[in-house]
Amino acid sequence: MRAPLSDRNIGDLPVIAAEILERIRAKRPRVHCITNAVAQTFTANMLLAAGAVPSMTIAQKEVRAFAARADAILVNLGTFDVERQKASLAAVDVANRARIPWVLDPVFIERSPPRAAFAKKLLAKKPRALRLNAAEFGALSGGNTDDAALARFAKGRCVVVGLTGARDFVRDGERLAIIANGHPLMARVTAMGCVASALVGACLAVEPDAWKATVAALIAIGVAGEIAAARARGPGSFVPEILDAIYTLDRDTLIARAKVS
Repeated sequence: MRAPLSDRNIGDLPVIAAEILERIRAKRPRVHCITNAVAQTFTANMLLAAGAVPSMTIAQKEVRAFAARADAILVNLGTFDVERQKASLAAVDVANRARIPWVLDPVFIERSPPRAAFAKKLLAKKPRALRLNAAEFGALSGGNTDDAALARFAKGRCVVVGLTGARDFVRDGERLAIIANGHPLMARVTAMGCVASALVGACLAVEPDAWKATVAALIAIGVAGEIAAARARGPGSFVPEILDAIYTLDRDTLIARAKVS
């Protein structure tokens, strides 16, 4: 029998990531996604390929019921309409009352003051994880994007920060992981960050340590992206290839290919 994750060496992140992915497949957690309109199909398919069960409704009459039955919730601000704003607040309220983990993806907040203000309102409601890029983090923090800034932000707001880019940085108040997996083709496909955030949600559904969950999600999608890029002819064929890659990703491959420090 494998030792519990809490009893394992914190540096054994590839093994931890593999075990979290195995638990997603075994438990099939439900992830309710309030997300970008252009990302919905890709997000749902990525969750299904990973072993999770997606739902997407934003209707006021039912979003609370869907959120209450979820094992994790994603709030993505890529489509910033009134209906999604109301649905986000309703779902977060349910999540916090029921202690359901949720992840915030504050898409393009550096381009829109109203969107940034709403992201800060949601951040005050204490997501377990925050998945974003450097420009979005700068808009939230109002400052630098170096490790000291990430650590201060994560500790001060009690949130795990998953800062993605050419390298991914996963920070809580005490721990840092740097992930070097991925491929440039991932930046040529819309909603790739959105699906990464959804995968963080799936990992949060089965792993109570939000830092480990976020690390696991970003390792898995980075490795899958490398495998997909080796098979794809370009962005069009990359999307089905990454879905197949995450679906077939096995323990040994994930551990062998993970580039994390």
